[in-house]
Amino acid sequence: MYIQQLLEKGYSVKEFPKDTIIYEPDMQPRFVYFIKSGEIRMVTVNNDGKEFIQGVFKTGQYFGEPALLINKPYLAYTIASKNSEIILVNRVDFFNLLKDDSEFSMDLIKVLSKRLFYKSMMLEELANEKAEHRLETIISFLFADISTGESLKVTRQDLADMTGLRVETVIRVVKQLASKDLFVLKSGKIIKR
Repeated sequence: MYIQQLLEKGYSVKEFPKDTIIYEPDMQPRFVYFIKSGEIRMVTVNNDGKEFIQGVFKTGQYFGEPALLINKPYLAYTIASKNSEIILVNRVDFFNLLKDDSEFSMDLIKVLSKRLFYKSMMLEELANEKAEHRLETIISFLFADISTGESLKVTRQDLADMTGLRVETVIRVVKQLASKDLFVLKSGKIIKR
């Protein structure tokens, strides 16, 4: 949405090859990152090296703004899941964008609210030990962004990382949920009814 406007204003695009770390915990925020193309995952890593996905950002979306807004160090890693092209907008320019563009400011409020809702939902789900309930909740949440007949663009590993479950558990439980007609499972894809 704002990518074209940023390009027209002369912002340059930086390439991040797959698996590149864009920022990591304890780094000071300097930019908000607008994705021209590609996909970025935000993860925390526990002491055993297991990743927990905090969010996935795709073409047309942006990330990194919460830490920049409150001038606090990042708490997670952001890693390119695919080769990505990103526009880096510095602090001053980002605050000017918020001040000068009320539509963007409203969009930011909605984006942050949705992320806060997701975090609250996931905290509640992690407290619930039932794998079926966790997966049903996250799949329903992800379905909100797609139309009937479309498939989720997440892997079983992504679902495991989002819910704190093992991949084997995700595979088994997804089959159980599909048998209850909550969604269609076709060639391994989870398709919205």
